[in-house]
Amino acid sequence: MQSFPVLGNTIRPLQHRDLEFIQRFAAPNDLEQIAVSDLSGCRSRQKFALHQFASWLPAPVQTLLNPYVRAYVSEYNGVIQGFIRVSPFNNDSSTWQIERVVVLPEAQNGQHNVGTQLIRYCLESCLEARTWVLQVDINQKDTIALYRQNGFQPLAQFTDWEISAASLQELAQHSPDLPNLMPVSNADASLLYQLDTAAMPPQIRQVYDLNVADFRASAIDKLVNHSSLLINHLQDVSGYVYEPQRKAAIGYFYLLLQRPQVNNCPEKLIHHCQLTVHPAYTWLYPELTSQIALIITKQSPENSSLQLSSADYQPEREAYLESIQAQRQGHSLLMARSVWHKIRETKPVLDGLQLSRMLSGLQPNQKPVPGRIETLHQHQQTDELL
Repeated sequence: MQSFPVLGNTIRPLQHRDLEFIQRFAAPNDLEQIAVSDLSGCRSRQKFALHQFASWLPAPVQTLLNPYVRAYVSEYNGVIQGFIRVSPFNNDSSTWQIERVVVLPEAQNGQHNVGTQLIRYCLESCLEARTWVLQVDINQKDTIALYRQNGFQPLAQFTDWEISAASLQELAQHSPDLPNLMPVSNADASLLYQLDTAAMPPQIRQVYDLNVADFRASAIDKLVNHSSLLINHLQDVSGYVYEPQRKAAIGYFYLLLQRPQVNNCPEKLIHHCQLTVHPAYTWLYPELTSQIALIITKQSPENSSLQLSSADYQPEREAYLESIQAQRQGHSLLMARSVWHKIRETKPVLDGLQLSRMLSGLQPNQKPVPGRIETLHQHQQTDELL
């Protein structure tokens, strides 16, 4: 028997019956649609492979993978008005990220009202979250206004770059001088954590709240990551540059390669890269870029491009990308806000006791026997006799 729709405005978790209706939200007129991206520099992508794998599955399956993905729907008189999807950003779940907020243009209460209700519901329901982050396209003025209205403030600006196939061929001709290029493993988690900490400003480092555990991957994470890569025809390559004198990592890259499909016609392959370089070793940019270009050209010599990003606090990276004629593809804004959850006050145990009951416990068992009270004059006479 079908249940009656709840009248009024309600927010509830995403259910299986919402799948057909949610597919309408994949239109380009969405209020916002952000790709699942790693906002941190060299954090292990395998750590949140289960979360990324969930984002590629149907919506009802995502709800089974809590607490990795949480999705909520806004309803008005039984009609869906919008939905939101959030996920933890770090291993301790102290920082969460808003992945996607979508509101229908024909929303009864207005797009901003529905969006505000969805955001505030997540801020109040995710009790373990102390900080929220998100990344939004800088051209989406309405979405930025919505987030500002709900307390989000800009932290940094990211620029997306694309290196053409001709530039990759030219970069691959340079032999990279990286004698200490090492593969990444769980044993290197502390080195990558120190590199990531040094490469970020203190304010962003505090917002991300990463620790060494965020740079490790369990066996289950590796298995799920490998399965998701096979399903989506992807391949990942990672490595870091080790400095033996300082015993520290000074550079890191994570390359996500798009493999060509056999039955499809030749199409442009777009590869993605996460790059982290220590601020004191900016000379590594040409060397690491040449190493990445060499890997790409070996797998797909033609019709390939590389996409990577830079932040406004990385002027050396932006200057190098401009020198190799990389093209700007877009700009995005990193926004964040903190949340302090109210804790319900509990009455102390002593407040429930009556004052008379407390004083009765302090009374002696027997009545005191009155004794003789000597005056000061009598006490002085006793001292003279002695």
